[in-house]
Amino acid sequence: MLTISGITYRVGGRLLLENASATIPSGSKVGLVGRNGVGKSTLFKLILGQLGSEAGSIDFPARARVGTVAQEAPGGPETLIETVIAAHEELAGLLHEAEHETDGERLAEVHSRLATLDGYSSEARAGGILAGLGFDAEAQKRPCSSFSGGWRMRVALAGLLFSEPDLLLLDEPTNYLDLEGVLWLEDFLKRYRYTVIIISHDRDLLNRSVDSILYLDRCKLGYYTGGYDAFETRLAADRMRLESEAKKIDAQRKHMQAFVDRFKAKASKAKQAQSRVKALAKLSPITLDPESQGKPIIFSNPAELSPPIIAIDDGAVGYSAGNPVLRKIDIRVEPTDRIALLGPNGNGKSTFSKLLAGRLDIMGGRMTISPKLTVGYFAQHQLDELKFGWTPYDHMRELMPNAKEPEVRKKLGVAGFSADKADNKVETLSGGEKARLLFALIGFKAPSILILDEPTNHLDIDGREALVRAIAEYEGAVILVSHDRHLLDASADQFWLVANGTVTPYDGDLDDYEAFVLSNARSSGGGGGKDRKADVGLAKEDRKAAAEKRKRLQGHKKAADTAEAQLIKLQSEAADIAKKLADPKLYGTGPSAAITLASLTQRDKELKKLIAVAEEAWLEAQSAYEIADAAE
Repeated sequence: MLTISGITYRVGGRLLLENASATIPSGSKVGLVGRNGVGKSTLFKLILGQLGSEAGSIDFPARARVGTVAQEAPGGPETLIETVIAAHEELAGLLHEAEHETDGERLAEVHSRLATLDGYSSEARAGGILAGLGFDAEAQKRPCSSFSGGWRMRVALAGLLFSEPDLLLLDEPTNYLDLEGVLWLEDFLKRYRYTVIIISHDRDLLNRSVDSILYLDRCKLGYYTGGYDAFETRLAADRMRLESEAKKIDAQRKHMQAFVDRFKAKASKAKQAQSRVKALAKLSPITLDPESQGKPIIFSNPAELSPPIIAIDDGAVGYSAGNPVLRKIDIRVEPTDRIALLGPNGNGKSTFSKLLAGRLDIMGGRMTISPKLTVGYFAQHQLDELKFGWTPYDHMRELMPNAKEPEVRKKLGVAGFSADKADNKVETLSGGEKARLLFALIGFKAPSILILDEPTNHLDIDGREALVRAIAEYEGAVILVSHDRHLLDASADQFWLVANGTVTPYDGDLDDYEAFVLSNARSSGGGGGKDRKADVGLAKEDRKAAAEKRKRLQGHKKAADTAEAQLIKLQSEAADIAKKLADPKLYGTGPSAAITLASLTQRDKELKKLIAVAEEAWLEAQSAYEIADAAE
């Protein structure tokens, strides 16, 4: 059990934790969530003993081993298998002793302990973890130093998982994994025997792999059982309850204050007025949790183009003449396609994205592009392409040279940049703010197609949900590369597999793909297994049957998805209007305020009716889909 008792910690005068407490039962799988910058990583450092708190304590069993991924990736001459086994210091030491110890009595002790630690299967277990994280049997025999930094961070993660600490602390581990690695990690965490606390903005991971949520907000910790969706529902209910209590207290306060103001000068009412003053002092206001700071992401809708907008026949693409990364590409992109690219990192997803975006020229075959095609391209390296020394205002001004300053600032405000943020130099912005700026810039000219290569790496959960909504409302084509399954599930309606040096349609869905990835990773463990880059496209009969069934149900599913999207859109507008109606400034004097209030009130009434109709339509469409699915 991990017990956090009354922890207080501040950095640079800023309070991050204040009398924060929580109890984590042994064996729990916990998601640590909260907005960027609230102190989640700081809490990890306090648990690890890397920082000392001003007050309070953190307690767990004295002999418990606590582990986290080291900041520096391993890079020595040892093979990956050797590096991973070495991460378990006791086991590695015992294996060394078993080879060199000559004293019979000590050797017996060593072998007894090795049996307890399952040391004789260490190579197989290490190989299985490495396979799950994307290293085939051949790669596992290579020296660690021969891999790039990102891949060596995977080795560091593999070593940590192999060492099986009693308390496993993971800080955004999916940032350097591909979708295949994320799917494997989800499965691993579900089966992990000990306690896990994971910081993540990946909604699917927090729903599928944890059994409780630890919420850090306003310097306090709250513990909720269940996955992220259950936590979000309870948090919304708590907010509604607090809002109701706050309104009651505010009404009491106003009533008491009115009495004091009216009778404080009358001797006959002096005692009563004084009692009201004392009651007012004791009437503590309820401070509500701040509203989500997530701002909308908006991609302007394009003009209609005739299909296809991109066509490639027998295409090839790469970086050096005569050495294509991908070949024999035959694809068509229609104006409203929503396509996710699947395949492990290193197989060419980003290369293919660059070809579609016009960042790479075709090396062979033919590529036909609609003459009026415009492309919005987002890739991680573009964060570094923002102009050093420029502000968000400067970047937007470049796109709006003839606009007046208020127009430019209004455009930035819609993208979530307040007046002060709009004037900050880009090098001072967080990764999430830079990503939002790029979204605003690429979406400004209403591109015909969005090509988004790992767009969620720097976004928190609010930002990721905003991106899901933006893609749903955008009317052009979308090509997605992401390790965020929630984004893919919500945004893509077809999948292309980038593997074996080409690009082919993938008939299955993400559940099929997950089953393949996990099966393949398990069979690859320990050495002689199948290369993870093997032909995922060779579908089994049951996968083909499932794909055919999905095609038959496609009409029902599309109707249900469309109805749900319409409902979400109306609910979002209703929430925005409710927020505006709750603003005291709206109730000022003057005809302008009255007109605005009347307009908002009227729209609020309309939306209530529209939402009721939309809910009914969604329920009917969903029911029809489920009935058709059951009939199959």
